[in-house]
Amino acid sequence: MAKNSDKAQSGDSNIFQRLLSIFFSAGDADAERKKQLRLLGKDLGHSRFKFYKPKTFEALPGLGRFFYEVYKTVAPAQVTLNNAASSGALKAFVIESFLGKEQKAMLSRLEDDYVLDKAKTLSVKDLQEQVKQDMINFFSALDAERSVQIDTAYNVLLSFINFTNFDYYFLLKKFDANITERSFTYNPRFEPISADYIADDVADFLEVFLALNLEADWKRIFAALKEYRNIDVIQIDTWLKLIPALNEVRKSQILEQVVRHVKQDPYMQYTPRTAGERIVEPYIDKIKNQTTLLIQKIAQERRGSKIEELSKAVFGTTVILRMKNYTEKANMVFAKKMLGGFTQTAALNYLKAYLMDYFKKDIRELVDILLIRGQWATNIQSQQLSDAYHAMLEVSDLIIQFDENLAEDGDQGSRLRVALNKSDRDKDALKYVRQMLKDINDKAAGIISKSAINLIAIGRHLRSMIDDLSKPHHEMILNWREIESVSGKPLRDYITETYKKIYYMVQLLQFYVKEDKE
Repeated sequence: MAKNSDKAQSGDSNIFQRLLSIFFSAGDADAERKKQLRLLGKDLGHSRFKFYKPKTFEALPGLGRFFYEVYKTVAPAQVTLNNAASSGALKAFVIESFLGKEQKAMLSRLEDDYVLDKAKTLSVKDLQEQVKQDMINFFSALDAERSVQIDTAYNVLLSFINFTNFDYYFLLKKFDANITERSFTYNPRFEPISADYIADDVADFLEVFLALNLEADWKRIFAALKEYRNIDVIQIDTWLKLIPALNEVRKSQILEQVVRHVKQDPYMQYTPRTAGERIVEPYIDKIKNQTTLLIQKIAQERRGSKIEELSKAVFGTTVILRMKNYTEKANMVFAKKMLGGFTQTAALNYLKAYLMDYFKKDIRELVDILLIRGQWATNIQSQQLSDAYHAMLEVSDLIIQFDENLAEDGDQGSRLRVALNKSDRDKDALKYVRQMLKDINDKAAGIISKSAINLIAIGRHLRSMIDDLSKPHHEMILNWREIESVSGKPLRDYITETYKKIYYMVQLLQFYVKEDKE
């Protein structure tokens, strides 16, 4: 029992000692902090910079005059460099200042006006290749080494802009309420004020002050800024006179010491507001995106222009509306659900209009005469023409059926409508709609592709007939004169006009067949 009692007493003693250790170590830390603050106050009291009175915790007029001299120097730049830190133009200016004549010439060839001008004489493919080569050559000049130089230069400039844009006026108003913003005709009267009143402002100033590169080539920087803004943002001589004073204040760490003493924290640290921005990569990406989008726009405009041209050649107008349910208007419902909707509406409109308004009338009349009245040299050719012709007639019926099936009371139309109504609360219903739309669009694309193939076959035979008509001894159809007498029209003109419309229609459909494949 005694042994157990001894162990208990020993354990209690250890706990007590640890508690004492914690208590006294905390006391030692506080004592050390106070000691450091006394030494800090002593140093501040003997500082040649009369910025602060540690005994009374007062900021002295000397500190106000220091900030006022800085403010007088940088104030003009606050206007000229307003929003410059977020300006894409400044970033581009810095980058381009590192380019030689050859690189600047390459860059000019990537500008919108130049590309648009070249687009007048080049195909989209050739234009795309030329722009691609210019980009490769230009971007190779912005290698890793030069990119580092550019980023470094920009961050030096950015640190200056941040230093310039510090709110000196707000701080100085605390020393003298009569100071006017960016006006220096008034002679300020600085009085001692409570340093606690401005401690946070000084700490904020240190963030931009410590990040400023005082050893930079300021003459070159100011020359560049003058070129950027077309005026002197700051008088270089005035700035160069201020640099030694800034250097002395920084080396003395007087501002850091003042804030530490006011905040009663001798260990307070300050983090410079270093930018560390990388501007070359975003600049390159921007050029890539802009030129890519411009070429896409040119390609789309050419495509649209060509489609309009072909539509006028075939139909005499660009406004073709024949489909009732498979339409762009119907896509408004799908767009609200973030769905792609019907993707082949334009092509099917053209195709249905062509079949209903032209193929079933003019082409049917011509092909019927050729197949029924013509004495063909071989049955193979007449059979091929007949097969392609009847396939197109089937397509006409297929399109009508396809469109009617998408009506509200049609099989697919009703199922699509029900699934859409459920899609907001049922993810499976939304998947079902997507699959239905894919199947519908695939079927539409199949109709377009099949039509293009059969129209090409018909057009090929008509082209051969035009050639056959020119031969003294006919090799395809042997009785052209008899057919012409039955038709009552000059066959060469009749077939040629029909062939042209088929050729234009095939070209029109191929825009959508190619788009679908891509």
